Amino acid sequence: MAILEQQEVDLIISDLMMPGMDGLQLMEQVRTRHPGIPIIVLTGHGSVESAVGAMRRGAYDYLEKPYNPDVLRITIRRALDHHHAIRENQQIAGLLRERFTFQSIVTVNPAMKDILGLAARVASVRQTTVAIYGESGAGKEVLARAIHFAGNGLPAGFVAVNCAAIPEHLLESELFGHVRGAFTGADRDREGKFSLARGGTILLDEIGDMPLPLQAKLLRVLQERVFEKIGSNTPVPADCRVIVATNRNLAGQVASGRFREDLYHRINVFPLTIPPLRERKDDIPLLCEHVLDQLRQHLGKPLPGISQKAMDVMLDYRWPGNVRELRNCLERAAILTDGELIRPSHLGIGMAADDDIQAGNNADTITYNLSLPADQISLDALTARILAITLERCGGNKSKASQLLGINRKAFYRS
Repeated sequence: MAILEQQEVDLIISDLMMPGMDGLQLMEQVRTRHPGIPIIVLTGHGSVESAVGAMRRGAYDYLEKPYNPDVLRITIRRALDHHHAIRENQQIAGLLRERFTFQSIVTVNPAMKDILGLAARVASVRQTTVAIYGESGAGKEVLARAIHFAGNGLPAGFVAVNCAAIPEHLLESELFGHVRGAFTGADRDREGKFSLARGGTILLDEIGDMPLPLQAKLLRVLQERVFEKIGSNTPVPADCRVIVATNRNLAGQVASGRFREDLYHRINVFPLTIPPLRERKDDIPLLCEHVLDQLRQHLGKPLPGISQKAMDVMLDYRWPGNVRELRNCLERAAILTDGELIRPSHLGIGMAADDDIQAGNNADTITYNLSLPADQISLDALTARILAITLERCGGNKSKASQLLGINRKAFYRS
């Protein structure tokens, strides 16, 4: 114990029967003062019961005396590797907690702040199913991870499943696992995602695309908190938090018969709806600086910032891909810049750029599909279609649309 106070120790090999302090007492003191150090216990013949007791108290392994030196070497190596893996996981957990926390979700938008406040409340209640709604790219998985880590979850305890990306005939096995011989090709037992998420969180992304037969099985899991592997009748506890996410209107799918009503009510216990980026444009400047700060580290290059014209373009754009699209847009722009402010031409969204148009750059072209029914063809109808397509291409910005068409803004409004 005096040595442990003076220097770092990677591993302890201890006997059980010792004068002054036995092995179990030593373990208790080590666990209290220096948690995390692996301990290998040596025990004489006939003391296996005591060794098992030591294992229950946290010993990594035990060996009977006289021990085989080769076996001891192997046990030491395994203990050191195990301890190293635990320390790495703790470091990763720290990094992920720092990245996926409610504080790391930057926002000044009141609606988004309300959502984060609700999410923080439910994070401490693992038994409650959380349903996260929002468009693609809005940050549903980011919010799910923040809920997970706020509940003191470990990185290995977060398991995400995209229900839309896995074929229907494989999804049940992916979720619940199977036993050997359960079906053709099942040559060994396989753990499902619910087993891997034990003690943590499972995210069922795109829940609206889950096949109806599997919806019934998921309902039973949520109600009874047990599941069965394919080919087995043995119930397995579903000991994990369940978060579902979707970009679909589940109430509408219930009405059309594509989603079970009982499952909808079961997963909709604590709904959280992330507003699309176009409804919280006050977040765009803050998000831009947050992403640029990450890109400065990732790319290892100076990024002075965003020009006012580029910011105007970003504020006018509708962002159909939401925060994900904004991040991709800025990454592209950061690669194209060379120690200069990001300009509209770097963004690749909306119009090519105000400054490019003023410089006479005609690279930004629009293809117009002007096909109309024969009885509706008129100059006014064709003009209206051109204006509508141009306005859509410019992200709803009337000033840019009128500039691209070369007409006066007031004339554009009158048209």
